[in-house]
Amino acid sequence: MSVHTILCLVVVLHSSLALAQPAPPPETAGRAAQTSVPGLPPELAEANGMIREGQYVTALAKIDNVLARDARNPQARFLKGIVQTDMGDTDEATATFQALTEDFPELPEPHNNLAVIWAQEGRYDKAKTELELALAAHPDYAIAHENLGDVYTRLAGSEYDRALALDKSNKSAQAKLTLIRELFAVPPSSTTAKPAGPKPATPKPASPVKPKK
Repeated sequence: MSVHTILCLVVVLHSSLALAQPAPPPETAGRAAQTSVPGLPPELAEANGMIREGQYVTALAKIDNVLARDARNPQARFLKGIVQTDMGDTDEATATFQALTEDFPELPEPHNNLAVIWAQEGRYDKAKTELELALAAHPDYAIAHENLGDVYTRLAGSEYDRALALDKSNKSAQAKLTLIRELFAVPPSSTTAKPAGPKPATPKPASPVKPKK
């Protein structure tokens, strides 16, 4: 089984930029935290389950144990990035995902999650670049396609905002901007303001949701 397949099986790896309420994950993803996931070492499978339960300190200890034996392990490094993201250590998570994209450019997930961090900061151009790299590595990566669509929409909203700033009578731009605000539930102050989302994946033990990074 390839590294990419293993990464796809881990529920906490997928993140979406969509701001709507998430839907339940697929059955395959829901089973990812079990130690029987093919190709995922038991220690990392246990760490994955701990992440879903919010037990970040113990999960990180298991992940670090794996990394002490195999510093390049992509699954362990990715899970560490998830822990860092969920704990709010954005700089550390960015560095983790960035290093993964450099060491394993063929994997789309690190690019996708790095794009989520950039999008959270309103840096949509950088998010767009990472998502394009994710799709270059894996053209059928559906979440990256959805995320890229959301990023394009955000960028479009910023341009409509600028158009209205230059010409407040531009009804066409106003109509399009209204649609974007309704789509993302953005307050009518400015689409360039930092939105309430997207948020990193936050696995829940009882009712896991589709990640939103």
